[in-house]
Amino acid sequence: MEPLETINAGASTLKQNVNGCSGGTTAPAQLHLHVLGSGSKGNCALIEGPQGLIMIDNGFSRREALGRMHQLGLSERNVCALIITHEHSDHVKGVGVWTRAFSTPVFATRGTMAARASLKDIDAEEFDPGDELIIAGVRVQTFSTSHDVTNPCGMAFSLDSVNDRSAGNSVGITAADSIGFVTDTGVLDQDAISLLHGSRILALESNHDVSMLRCGPYPRQLQDRILSDYGHLSNEQAADVATKLINENTQSLVAMHISQENNRPSLAVRTLARPHSSPCGRGTA
Repeated sequence: MEPLETINAGASTLKQNVNGCSGGTTAPAQLHLHVLGSGSKGNCALIEGPQGLIMIDNGFSRREALGRMHQLGLSERNVCALIITHEHSDHVKGVGVWTRAFSTPVFATRGTMAARASLKDIDAEEFDPGDELIIAGVRVQTFSTSHDVTNPCGMAFSLDSVNDRSAGNSVGITAADSIGFVTDTGVLDQDAISLLHGSRILALESNHDVSMLRCGPYPRQLQDRILSDYGHLSNEQAADVATKLINENTQSLVAMHISQENNRPSLAVRTLARPHSSPCGRGTA
């Protein structure tokens, strides 16, 4: 995908300070996804909620991350937490310098910080895939992914809405808004599918075209790793799983982690859009 992308741009300024975040005047009515980069050269995204920004991974230098944030009108003062999906360098090489500069609380799955030397001295709150976190006013439901690392995860972000569902004032909790986020996985299990289903914005890996990969410059061993259950989703795999995730609530499907050598953005978008071209109100970003 393009290096910079904002889904639902024009989010309102932030309302209040949480975990050291600087606030403005008005909270956004919805969640917003800001992608600073997604690919082998660096990964970083931000979820904007009612109380601040949640950073997902940081594979950029501080200068590069700040430059990309500022282009999207985002402030480092509003980053309330940094969640690490896994320890590969394109996802974490900027974590150390970021946390030293801004003291952002870090969340990571159990074993992830110990799996990479550059992360070992960073304090982090550990969780297990399947755990639920509440960060910056956002519910973060985590799930296991399938990649050749220690303990990888994806996430479903949601804002809750409280509804009075009956005359007897029986209160129900429903998801007012949701964003699904998953990259770097060879397969998605049923737990992941259940949590991602019906997300308003779905950020889904669409890493490679199989023919381009097999005919490309990568050695056979690396090709086999990418195609394995512990590698990356192809365009066709992403399109297939998307049919299980998208419903009438879904407004945007975002192709993530597109390989520069073994894919093309236009090819990924066409493949993802093919099964979803008929229903009105659904789009591929």
